[in-house]
Amino acid sequence: MKAKLPIDTDIKAFLDEKVLEYNNPAFVEFDPISVPHRYSLKEDIEIAGFLAATISWGSRPQIVRAGHKIMDIMGDSPFDFVMSHSQRQMERFDGFVYRTFNSDDLKYFIGGLRHIYKKHGGIEQLFIQYATDVSLQPAIHHFRNHFFEPKHMNRTEKHISDPFKGSAAKKINMYLRWLIRNDKRGVDLGIWKSLRPSQLSCPLDVHSGGIARKLGLLNRKQNDQIALAELDANLRTLDASDPVKYDFALFGLGIFDRF
Repeated sequence: MKAKLPIDTDIKAFLDEKVLEYNNPAFVEFDPISVPHRYSLKEDIEIAGFLAATISWGSRPQIVRAGHKIMDIMGDSPFDFVMSHSQRQMERFDGFVYRTFNSDDLKYFIGGLRHIYKKHGGIEQLFIQYATDVSLQPAIHHFRNHFFEPKHMNRTEKHISDPFKGSAAKKINMYLRWLIRNDKRGVDLGIWKSLRPSQLSCPLDVHSGGIARKLGLLNRKQNDQIALAELDANLRTLDASDPVKYDFALFGLGIFDRF
């Protein structure tokens, strides 16, 4: 049933209500975040979340199946696999494909992650190094540059967006939400303690962007970095300390409520 926003309803109160409706454990099973929820080891969560977020476009059930398949191929121990795999073990990925993300891309991503942990102290450390007080967009750019330091095919670069090239970087912003937010509601994992929810940016795509425009939170028509900055600024007027909690409301209104 299509949700309707009463004319006199306060936008913040309406969205806060929708956040509570969707930000609960029932959300996890059918969402890509279910993949990192398989694990308790910090590095397992980081790697599982990164790979699941990377393939997060298209049908949610298909994303979830593909994400869990990758974990199964890695022997359900993603960090151990990344750090100690043999070339023969990498052949397990032969034939894997999810949309335009194929086995060659996945094999590079395994190697790229190993490079990040061995040469840069891990994913979190890079984001801490390059974060600003108000944004993680510069950190996404620098993380991407370091991730692609080893030799790789140019085609693989398209699977990590660059905010400095105008992208809203929806998938990696979603990933950062998973790892940084911890409101103890059972969805976001909140394992990174040195970065704050106030630094996050909303995962902006066709669904969240469309709802944001209907609610007057976004005017720009393109879903790009300029639009993301506009949406972030407006969400911060609703909750400066945790603006990205409204991702649950924007996503849920678009996917579940058909708003």
